[in-house]
Order: sequence, then structure tokens, then C-alpha cells
Amino acid sequence: MGIVVMKFGGTSLADARKIRSAARRAIARYKAGDKVVMVVSAMGHSTDELIALAKQITPDPPKREMDQLLTTGEQVTISLMAMAMDNLGAKAISFTAGQIGMVTDSVHTKARIKTIDVRRIHEQLNAGRIVIVAGFQGVTESGDLTTLGRGGSNVTLVAIAAAIGAGECENYTDVDGIFTADPRIVPNARKIDRISYDEMLELSSLGASVLHNRAVEFAKKYNVPIHVRSSLHNKKGTMIVAETESMEQILVNGAALKDKLARVSLKKVPDRPGVAAAIFHAIATNNIVVDDIIQTINSDKTAAVSFTVDETDLPDTRRVVGQLIEELGCQATFEDDIAKVSVVGVGMRVHPGVAERMFAALAKAGINIQNITTSEIKISCLIKREQGKQALRLVHDAFELGKQSIKAPVPSRKTKSARRK
Repeated sequence: MGIVVMKFGGTSLADARKIRSAARRAIARYKAGDKVVMVVSAMGHSTDELIALAKQITPDPPKREMDQLLTTGEQVTISLMAMAMDNLGAKAISFTAGQIGMVTDSVHTKARIKTIDVRRIHEQLNAGRIVIVAGFQGVTESGDLTTLGRGGSNVTLVAIAAAIGAGECENYTDVDGIFTADPRIVPNARKIDRISYDEMLELSSLGASVLHNRAVEFAKKYNVPIHVRSSLHNKKGTMIVAETESMEQILVNGAALKDKLARVSLKKVPDRPGVAAAIFHAIATNNIVVDDIIQTINSDKTAAVSFTVDETDLPDTRRVVGQLIEELGCQATFEDDIAKVSVVGVGMRVHPGVAERMFAALAKAGINIQNITTSEIKISCLIKREQGKQALRLVHDAFELGKQSIKAPVPSRKTKSARRK
């Protein structure tokens, strides 16, 4: 008898019918001989509705109170799911994250899991019950409720699977798996059968919304395979697994768009050791995640520093930068019309010409590239937000991602570093 952890997202739990359908799927796994833990999100768009309600009260709600509010969504779902299973004749019990000892740090709205006390889960599994856990949430050591950020239920899924030693980890959603691009933007996007942790980590951080990048980090660290599949049928979805050598034969495996970015540009920054450290220490202290960073040195012994942040972090960033302006005597501008289009593939390590093909596709359409960043397995371009969707379709077609994976000869390992991009 193995343990399987199954996670159902909000769109798969949007109403009573869908809750019963998810309950039947979990019960079927239980009857097949598995011990089952189910992680659930808030129903449908209830989290968005709670956020909108808070904004009607105040445009800048306290983060601690937002966590108090938003955790109620999952608490509703776990109770209804347990009721559905009871009605279907199965033994089940629901828990909030606090009730299973999922302890996080105290960073409200972006908390990170520190420890999970799995004893209570094992007790209930051994008693023959299906265990239902609220995703997206945790509790601090002092008892305050926290949330894990958007997509945090995926983090709960993988963290629990790793902690209890589950043999399977399944993420049920309203799509068939991981696609080569967002099918809502790119009509010819193709489902990927297998993708490496590193590729999925890049795609998640670059805008792919199916999985939270911290969930992928957990999965890679503890070698937990994730099966992303549809809640509407029993077909196989996408397996997220450790990299194999054959994966390098595929030049590019996916493209992504992050279209809610803001750019901060600091000018007249003193060009001396320690200034950059001070700037980004202030940013980090306020739990703002920075994306791309560029620094240039001017002839007048000053520097220009620009970086991008998620649009939702812009209000906090403005406050921090306001303090830096006073301390450093610099100037700042803010742009909230930035997007980032990217291509990802472990094959970039051994195949040349990826950058040229991507840049040529954008240039042909008259899309200006404002900034370029790369890693071993990704290339990203900052562009105007209004051109983001067009750019995604263009680079997707440039690498023929809508067709079955195109493989290229693997060059000699001796020339691997010289041939990148």
C-alpha cells in the first residue's frame, strides 16, 4: 500500500458538483489500495473575491489581516470535501494547515514553510481515513495565520508529499498538463509529456501559472515527481522529473510570458563599493522579489541601476525607493508597462543559435528588445507589455513548439560550453 498526495485547484472545485467529482476520484484511489492525502484550494474564484472585498474596505489592507481573511477560503473547501466523502460512504477528516503543524516564517502573504509535523497525518491514514488538508496556508510559531503566496497550494502539495514519503504526487487542474506556452494566448500550444525540474522551475518563475516555482524547488530538492493532469478525465498529463540525457536533444521545450512587471530605474547613484548592496538589502528586507538587474557606470562617477519587480510589489517598492532617494541623493523613475518573453530548454546547453533565432523573430515583427538576460537553459527579453502576447506567439512559432518535439544532433561534450546560445 503506497501513499498518494492529490491536489485539486480552485477551478476544479468551483461548485458542489465538482467537489463531489474530486471526492470520487480520491475515493477511487483509496479503494485501489492507496493511502490518500488530498490538498485543496479555495473554491473557484473565491480568493479573488475576498481580495476584492478587502480592497473595498481599504486600498492597502494590512498583510496580517489579509492572511486572516484569505485562509478562510480553503477552510470552506476542506469541510465541504469531507462532507462529500462522508456522503459517498468514505471515511475522511479535514485539517487546516495549523492543525497538522505546518509551521512557516512570519512573512505574511509570502510565507515559507519551515517544518511539518506529519504525525497526525500518519495517524489518520493508518486509521483508514482520507486526509484532506487546506493548501496555501500555514501558521507561525506564535500562532498567526500565514499564506504562501499565489499558487501556494502547489507548495503545500509537494511539501506534504516530501514530508510523508509519498510515492506519488498529483496536481489536478482544469488543463491537460504543462503546455509549450499558455494555450489561452497561443492556440497551437502543445502538451509536453515530460519536463525536467530545471525547465519547469524556469518556466514557473517566468510566468507559467500551472505550478508555483517554490513547489518545483521542493520537488527537485526531495526528488518528488509531479504528475500535472486534468481533473476532467483520466488521461496522462505531464510528468515533472529529474533531467535525463535525452532531454538535451530537444532545443527548446517551452516559452513563457510574464506580463505584469514593473521597472524601477535609479539614476545618479553614487559609484562606490557597498551602494548596490545597500539598495538591494533595503529591497530584500521588505520581502520584495527582484527580477532582472542592470547596472551601468557613467563618466561622472555615478551609476544607473534598474531592476524589475512584480507589479503587485510596486507600491512597496515605491516606499522603499523613496527612502533610498533621501539617503543616496539619487533619482528614480517607475514604469508599469513592462513584459518579459522567454524560451526555456536544457538543450540550450549543447545547441548554438537559440538567441539569434529568438531575436530575429522579434525584430521581424518590429518588437524592440529593451533588455536581455540569460542562464544556461533560458533566454529572456524585456519588451513593452502591449506587445507581450504577440511576442509569445512569435517565439513559440520560431522554435516550432506547436509540432512534436524536434530533436537535433547532440554535439561533442568537449565543445559544450563553447557552443551555448
